[in-house]
Amino acid sequence: MSGRIVFATGNEGKIKEIRMIMKDIGMEVVSMKEAGITIDIEENGSTYEENALIKARAVAACTDDIVMADDSGLEIDYLNKEPGVLSARYMGEDTSYHIKNNNLIERLNGVPKEQRTARFVCAIAAVLPDGRELTTRATIEGRIGYEEKGSHGFGYDPIFYVPQFQKTTAELTEEEKNQVSHRGKALQLMKEELKKYEGIDC
Repeated sequence: MSGRIVFATGNEGKIKEIRMIMKDIGMEVVSMKEAGITIDIEENGSTYEENALIKARAVAACTDDIVMADDSGLEIDYLNKEPGVLSARYMGEDTSYHIKNNNLIERLNGVPKEQRTARFVCAIAAVLPDGRELTTRATIEGRIGYEEKGSHGFGYDPIFYVPQFQKTTAELTEEEKNQVSHRGKALQLMKEELKKYEGIDC
């Protein structure tokens, strides 16, 4: 596959993660900023897929490249799946994740580990130059820890405990995280979807 993919994000941690996962696709992956696209996008969808498509369509209107976008969130069962699709905007977009993470830990104070089940959800959307649209979704199951742990990753990673590794996602190596993460799995599914389409040869 030649050309490039514009990924509709300004999050440097996320774009680094995406580049690692997509490195074998043979296309350059650039952020909106690197592509010279500066637009404000209102994410007002009610599902992860809707929000991902809103972002991808908005950026696709500004370029002839393949555009991809994701929307992801943390769902905590005990809190009725909060913060969910509002994860990025939980407590305000400008609030630090350290504050957000500690708020969630406080809300789960006294809740036993069996009831602290949670998952990360990620939907990926792609808009192709001919207007075709693709979406994929994946999850990773875990539970909410009792304190922030780990310095890798970003967002809610320091409080999301993965029993398989007995670590938070912020304690995993990049290779471990990309194998099991919601975003890693959703991107792998998207790579398979892209391969099915005429004119796209991965």
